[in-house]
Amino acid sequence: MPMATTPAFAFLLTFFLALALLKAQPLQGSVRCLDCPLTSDLSGLQVLVKCDKVKKLAMTYTEEDGGFTTELPTDGTATPSNCMAKIKGGPHQLYISKKDSVVAVASAKEKGGGHFTTSTPLTFYKSCPAKGRRCGGKDNGFASSKTIDVPLPREWGLAPSSYYVPFIPIIGIP
Repeated sequence: MPMATTPAFAFLLTFFLALALLKAQPLQGSVRCLDCPLTSDLSGLQVLVKCDKVKKLAMTYTEEDGGFTTELPTDGTATPSNCMAKIKGGPHQLYISKKDSVVAVASAKEKGGGHFTTSTPLTFYKSCPAKGRRCGGKDNGFASSKTIDVPLPREWGLAPSSYYVPFIPIIGIP
């Protein structure tokens, strides 16, 4: 009879071992403003975390002191590796240098490990740091969406011309 319980025990052992390997991997990091007073409120900045060979992203928001905590993204197979963190945006315009825009995620040595941290704080500027105030910002193409509204008589029973005047159908292409 002891042989009948062995496969069930092996299954449960494998299940709990896999569950232990899939436990959450917490990430703690911080952001730092390079041209702000020390008492600045750094809350509301969006931080993204991406790991190698994992399709999901982890996203979090910073707290007032600039710290953030999230779980490393995982696809459920193993501990994520080669992870990077990046500031995605905030409630106001931010200026981030290209070389400092992404930082590596490293395993934390203190407190017995078990969690991850950013290798350096994510840094940004609130005002343009370049000399001459030319930061290379470009128009993203979000211009005015004003359309032409040709006045049509109400008796015709048509919708306003702005609904269909900008539309130019392409005819003759299969």
